[in-house]
Amino acid sequence: MEKKITFDSFIRDVTIVLLLVGIGLFVKRLSSVLLPFAIAWLLAYMLYPLVRFLQYRCRLRNRVVSIVVALVLVLSALTGMLWLIVPPLIDEGAKLSGYVSPIAQQYLGESRITESLSRYVERFVNENTIVSLIQQDNVRDAIQTGIAQLWNLVTQTLGYIAGIFTVFVVFLYLFFILLDYEKISEGWVKLIPAEKRPFAAQLASDVERGMNSYFRGQSLIAFIVGILFSIGFLIIDFPLAIGLGLFIGLLNLVPYLQLIGFIPTIVLALMKSLETGQNFWVIILMALAVFAVVQTIQDMYLTPRIMGKVMGLNPAVILLSLSVWGALLGFIGLIVALPLTTLCLSYYRRFVLKE
Repeated sequence: MEKKITFDSFIRDVTIVLLLVGIGLFVKRLSSVLLPFAIAWLLAYMLYPLVRFLQYRCRLRNRVVSIVVALVLVLSALTGMLWLIVPPLIDEGAKLSGYVSPIAQQYLGESRITESLSRYVERFVNENTIVSLIQQDNVRDAIQTGIAQLWNLVTQTLGYIAGIFTVFVVFLYLFFILLDYEKISEGWVKLIPAEKRPFAAQLASDVERGMNSYFRGQSLIAFIVGILFSIGFLIIDFPLAIGLGLFIGLLNLVPYLQLIGFIPTIVLALMKSLETGQNFWVIILMALAVFAVVQTIQDMYLTPRIMGKVMGLNPAVILLSLSVWGALLGFIGLIVALPLTTLCLSYYRRFVLKE
């Protein structure tokens, strides 16, 4: 029997839609304030199993101690990973500058620069030019330019300070969320009217299950991709093969972020070319071949088999969801794209198609 649409039900549905739109606009308005909390909640969600393991399995009964130890372990692991990558890259960069300096001096030597500068001065600089430079209008323009540059420096400095403060706020949120994680994750449902609590609890359970599946699958893919990159770089005898491969694998935890790996790859390829005398383009083409092979394995086999099986999504749907949610929510959207897509499809089948 079809449900009859009445004026009251129509007004109620319109009110709900307007309320949802208003909430969306309100959240968008406060996005700069809510984003640190959202990041902290996501980090807390990922760190909670480790905190729980340390507290109950490793006999660290105090939750504060467990949180501190978990943060120290994670930061130490990330620092160790960066230590394997960054210092060698700095050394390679120093060597690269040592190779580049003689070339620069050869083609842009001091005598040539001085000679060119002298010809330029003789041609364009005369007494009239000097007089015009010290005229009142030019001095005022120079002062205005200097003030603008000073203001840019001040705003950039304030931006750095704001960034540091945001990181501090994220860690503060993270600590207090982990401190009462169980109360927050289980007590929020009491804020919802009693008749809506079963649906809200089921929704939260579905989201959590989707997130768990996504992070397990994505972590496995990132680990395998890191191993494949390391093997590929070792085969072509690329500098820092294992460290660079694991670094690119770590970047794969977030879709499309592995593109950052091109930067150290190009630097290391140039470094190897200068050290060994091999053609730079041959080296970079071999490195790009490794990227192409690993990316093909990831897109054609790993992602469909692992993420497709875990999330129940077609590879084309996976790519589309990453694009859509990334455009809507930015960096956070890339992280939660697949769980949200799975959730939307699940509720569409449940409530619209009645399956």
